[in-house]
Amino acid sequence: MSDEREVSRRRLLVLGGAASASALLGAGLPAREAVAAPAKVPRRVLGRTKQSIPILLVGGGSGFKATYDARIKVALDHGVNYIDTARKYAGGRSEPNAADTLHKLRARDKTWITSKTPSWTASGLARDVGASLAAMRTSYIDLYFLHELDDPRPLDDRGLLDTVERLKKEGKIRFFGFSCHSGNVAELLHEAAKRSYIDAVMFRYNFRQYGNKELNLAIDAAHKAGVGLIAMKTQGSEASFQDAWKKFEQTGKWNKYQSVLKAVWADERISAAVSHMDAMGKLRENIAAALDRKQLGATEQESLRRYADATRAYACDGCDHLCGAAVNACVEVGKTLRYLMYHDAYGERERAQRSFRELPAEAQNLAGVDFSGANRACPHGVDVATHMRRALEVLA
Repeated sequence: MSDEREVSRRRLLVLGGAASASALLGAGLPAREAVAAPAKVPRRVLGRTKQSIPILLVGGGSGFKATYDARIKVALDHGVNYIDTARKYAGGRSEPNAADTLHKLRARDKTWITSKTPSWTASGLARDVGASLAAMRTSYIDLYFLHELDDPRPLDDRGLLDTVERLKKEGKIRFFGFSCHSGNVAELLHEAAKRSYIDAVMFRYNFRQYGNKELNLAIDAAHKAGVGLIAMKTQGSEASFQDAWKKFEQTGKWNKYQSVLKAVWADERISAAVSHMDAMGKLRENIAAALDRKQLGATEQESLRRYADATRAYACDGCDHLCGAAVNACVEVGKTLRYLMYHDAYGERERAQRSFRELPAEAQNLAGVDFSGANRACPHGVDVATHMRRALEVLA
């Protein structure tokens, strides 16, 4: 995403209506300059937690500004009082930086905090919950996830379950679940539906996947079981140096970034969408889209469909079990292409390179690997070989 998303007053008036736009522009200004009280985004119940959360959540993947981050203040003013962070985000600075702002605003008890551990073991979970509590300067975390789960087996670990129950009894976490965005999202959603201790799941879900019957059946199962569902990777961005997203033409009221969020919110099984908003303009645009309760019209829906069709060969679904199995090397295609997307589509070079360096050494060794089999195995025609060569250039 680029700075093109920074919006002017005229743009805001078009996006959110005069009253909402005035409130957005006034947020964070002295009271005498604010035109209207900030409007609040809609809220939904998060599954069996029975807790009400905003439909738009603040993602902390690239971190927050140290000492004070004005985006958090603007978000809270509009009822976006949910921060999603993790132990490893921003090299470990996401949690403490968010805490700096919440502490200054005295807003901890008014804010839902979700954090995550990269460890899927009982001991790792206990250790990282303690570390998160210290980093966030709080006595409890509202929701704690196993981060980037791609294997259902840890969910059967009795020690993990006992640790979750103990942490809940001690009041250190209120709810528990996992995040996932690899190729087996549907399988993991079905597994979550079978386990009463999984309160919520954050998973990859965007406009490119609406026709995926397997995924929709899994979403139905999890929703029916009371699992709270949070969508991430909602932009469905491309891993491509060709800036394929620019092929999308803006139609009607909403641009591409807002349209894809509204498309997710139209699915009432989904409680909320977490969005990466590293600039104030992006935050305000997304709030404006959330404030307007009207769904996408036929014109916007058709434009999104055409956009999805035109760029499908640039978007990786993370199904490594298909393309990875066709490569004679210990590489991680899905993760590498996701980091390339951070670099090319999000413009987050440091985050992309840091994430790539965290992969096992053998997974970083892309030179000389034959990816032609991966190209043939990809069901969407993604040119894996070309993208992996670019990843070697810009990430390694």
